[in-house]
Amino acid sequence: MKNKISLFTALLFSIVIFSQQSSISGVVKNQLNQPIEFANIAIEGKSQGAVTDKDGNFTVTNLKSGSYIVRASYVGYYDSKLGVSIGGNQNMTLNFELKEQSVLLQAVEVTGRKAKTYDNAISYAATKIGTSIKNTPQTISYVTKEVMDDQQAYTINDVVKNISGVNQFSFYDDFTIRGFRSQQETINGLRVIGLFGPQALTANLERVEVIKGPSSILFGNGSPGGTMNRVTKKPLDEDRKALTFTTGSFNTLRSTLDFTGKLNESKSLLYRLNMAYENSNSFRDLQQRKSFMVAPSISFLPTDKTRINFDLVITNFDNKLDRGQPIFGASAGTDLNSTPINFAIGAANDFHLTESVYSTLSLSHEFTDNFSFNASYMRFGYEEDLFEHRTSNRFAVDADGNQIPTLMGMRISARNQKFVTDNVSSFFKWETKTGAIEHKILVGFDYYQNTRPVGGGNIFTSSGAIYRTVDGGLATYDPDNRANFLFGDDGNPLPNIPHFDLENPTYNLAFPSDYILGRNERGATKEYSSGIYIQDQIKWNKLNVLVGLRQEYFKNIVNFEEADEEIVDQQKLLPRLGVVYEATKSINVYGTYTESFQPVGANTLLDLETEGLEPFEPFEGQMFEAGIKSTFFKDRLSANFAVYKIDNKNIIINDPDTGFAVQRGAEEATGFEVDINGRIGSSLSITANYAYNDASITESDVPDEIGLQKENAPFHSGGFFANYAFKNSPLNGVNVNFGTNFVSERNTFERDLQLPSYLVSMAGISYKINKVKLALTVNNIFNETHWVGGYSYVRLFPGAPRNYLLSIGYTF
Repeated sequence: MKNKISLFTALLFSIVIFSQQSSISGVVKNQLNQPIEFANIAIEGKSQGAVTDKDGNFTVTNLKSGSYIVRASYVGYYDSKLGVSIGGNQNMTLNFELKEQSVLLQAVEVTGRKAKTYDNAISYAATKIGTSIKNTPQTISYVTKEVMDDQQAYTINDVVKNISGVNQFSFYDDFTIRGFRSQQETINGLRVIGLFGPQALTANLERVEVIKGPSSILFGNGSPGGTMNRVTKKPLDEDRKALTFTTGSFNTLRSTLDFTGKLNESKSLLYRLNMAYENSNSFRDLQQRKSFMVAPSISFLPTDKTRINFDLVITNFDNKLDRGQPIFGASAGTDLNSTPINFAIGAANDFHLTESVYSTLSLSHEFTDNFSFNASYMRFGYEEDLFEHRTSNRFAVDADGNQIPTLMGMRISARNQKFVTDNVSSFFKWETKTGAIEHKILVGFDYYQNTRPVGGGNIFTSSGAIYRTVDGGLATYDPDNRANFLFGDDGNPLPNIPHFDLENPTYNLAFPSDYILGRNERGATKEYSSGIYIQDQIKWNKLNVLVGLRQEYFKNIVNFEEADEEIVDQQKLLPRLGVVYEATKSINVYGTYTESFQPVGANTLLDLETEGLEPFEPFEGQMFEAGIKSTFFKDRLSANFAVYKIDNKNIIINDPDTGFAVQRGAEEATGFEVDINGRIGSSLSITANYAYNDASITESDVPDEIGLQKENAPFHSGGFFANYAFKNSPLNGVNVNFGTNFVSERNTFERDLQLPSYLVSMAGISYKINKVKLALTVNNIFNETHWVGGYSYVRLFPGAPRNYLLSIGYTF
C-alpha cells in the first residue's frame, strides 16, 4: 500500500510539473517591418529553440519556470537578445527586430539570401550600398532564382520576359531596355565587357535585376535605357545541397549542382559551389549548345565587423554563332514564312568557341557603428575563337545585275581575340545626423579598364566585293563592265564563296583555303575610366532624398603600346537627384532625375580625323521618372508603377550616301511600366509586368527618319507567371504553374520590314515527395510562330516552337 501511495504521489507530481511548463512565442522582423523566414531562435544554455515560419512567427515550448536569455539570429543580421522571466504554465511574447549587417557593411552581397520567394527587398547596385528597393528613387526590376527554377529558365534570354520594358534584340546576349539597345552589363555591380554570342547561364545567379534608365553616375559610361546586373549566389550558413537533371525537346541534356554551407563550427567560413553542364541541339538547323560552368564562392566572416568574399566563375561555350533566319528577297511585303523558322545558313564545320573567367574579391569593414569601408575588385577575361559562313547581307545578282531572291550572297568571318577587364570599386560610408535629419554619406572612387592584348587576328571576305574578277581579285559586280568578271556554268557572275540556295540548302564542309581571303591583325587596344563620386542619402521623417555627383574621366587608346599609339580623352560631370516620400506604411511615392554618358570610341574619332571632320560629342542622355512603390499582404507582395521620359542625343550612324560616320539629332522614349512580384497567401506566387513604351527618332538630318519607332522597341509588352502550391490537402507536394507573355509589332533596321506581334504561353507541374522533385514544363504550348527580334530580311530571330523540359531534382 505504501509503495502504491508513493507511486501515485510521484505520478501526480510529474503531471503538475508538466502542466506548469511554459512557452515563449513571438515574431522576428527586419528594420523594414518585414517578417524574416528561417530565423533561428535559441535559449542560451538550453537545447530548446525554434525556426521562424514564412510570417516570422516562432514558438519555443517545454520551458520550466525561470529566467532566460533568448537570442534571435539570421545570416546578414546582427543577433538580438532579450531577457525574460516566466512562471509556471505561462506563455510569454517576445518580438525581435533584427538590424541588417549587409546594408551597413557591404557594397555587394557577401552572404547569401535565404528567402525562397519571387520578391526581393534589397538592391546593392542601385545606390552602391544595400538599400531597400522601396526607398530607392528609381525603378529596379528583378527576377529571383525561385522564378527561374519554377520556369526552368536556363539562360538570361529565358528570363527577360519577366521584366517590364526589356525585350530581346537577337539570339545573342543582346536586349533593348525602354527602347534603347543595351550597351552596359554588370556582375554584382561591377562593369564587364558584353558577351557577344553565348547566352549567359543562370545556374549560379541569385537574381537578375535591371536598373531602369541612365545609371552613369553608378557605372560611368552606360546606356540611357538601363543596366542589367547579374547577382551571383553567395554562401549560406546552413547546409543546402541540390542536384538537378533535365532532359527535353531538341535532345536537351542538362545538369546542375548547388552546394552551400559552413566550413567550420563558428560559421566564420562559408562556401558555395555551383556547377552546370548542357549538351543540347536546337530547333535551328546546324545549331547546338555545349556549355560547362563551375562557380565556387567563399565567404570569410572573422568578426561581426569584417566580411570577405571571393567568387570564381569559369564558363565554356562550344557552339555556332546563329546569325538568324533569312527570307526570300529584300522588298516590302516579303512573307516572313517564305523560309521555315528552323532555317539557318552556314557550313557544317563552322564553330564559335568562347571562354569567360571572372573572379571577384570583396571586403567590407565597419570601423565604428557609423563609419565603414567597402572595396571590390573583379577581373573578367573573355576569349573567342570564331569561324563562320555568314550572309553578305545582300542577295545574288544575275548577269544583268538583277537580284536573285532565292540565292543569298555569302562571306567568311573568322577571328581570334581576347579581352581582359579589371574593375575596382571602393568607398567610405559615414552615417550621421543633423538634428532630426539622418545622413548616409558615401565618398568613393571607381576604376575600370578593358584591354585587348596583342595577338588577335581575323580572316574575312568583304560584304560587298563578293564576285571574282579575271585578274584574280574580287569586286562588286557591275553589269556595264562584265568583261572584268568571271562567270559560272549558269551564266551568272562567279561568287568568291558559293551562294546559299534558300530553296535547296546544302551544308557542306568548307575551309579557308577554298576562298580568296583577306587577313589582318587585330591591333591591341585599351580603354579605361575612373570616377570620383559623392552621394548622400538623406532621411527626414517620411521624406528620403538621394543626392549624388560623379566626375567621370574616360580614355581610349588604339594601337596600344605601338609607335602609332593614339589616345582619346573624354570626361563628364554627372548629377543625380531622387526623392521618396513614405505616403503610408505600404506606399511610397518617388521622383528622380539622372543622366547617361557614352564616350565615342577612339576608332570612330580617328576615322573623323582621316575624313577631315570635326570630333563628335559623346552620347548624352537624361531621364525624368516618377512612380509609386507599394507592398501588400504583410509585405509579401511588392508592386512598382513608373512613368518616365528619356532623351538621348548625339547618336552616331553611318551615312548611307557616303559611308562615313555622322552624328545626328536625338531620340526619345516615353512610357509607363508596372512590375508585381511576390506571394498572395501561403500558396500562390506571382510575377507580372506590363510596359508601354514610345521610343522614336525626334531629330535627324534625314526628314523621313523623324517620328520612326526605334528598332526592336515595341509599344506594348508584358506578361505574367503564377505558381500554386497545394498544401494540407490530398495534393500536398504538387505545384502547378501557368504563364504568358506578349510583345506588339516592332520595326527592324529595314524601314519596310516589321515583325508581327505575338503571345506565347507556358505551363508546368511539379511534385515533391520527401527530397525528390519531379517537374515538367511545356513552353509555347499553342505552338505560336513568332520572332523575338530581327535586323533585316536576312537576319531574323524566331522564337522556339512548342517544346518541353522534364527534370528530376534531389535536395539533401
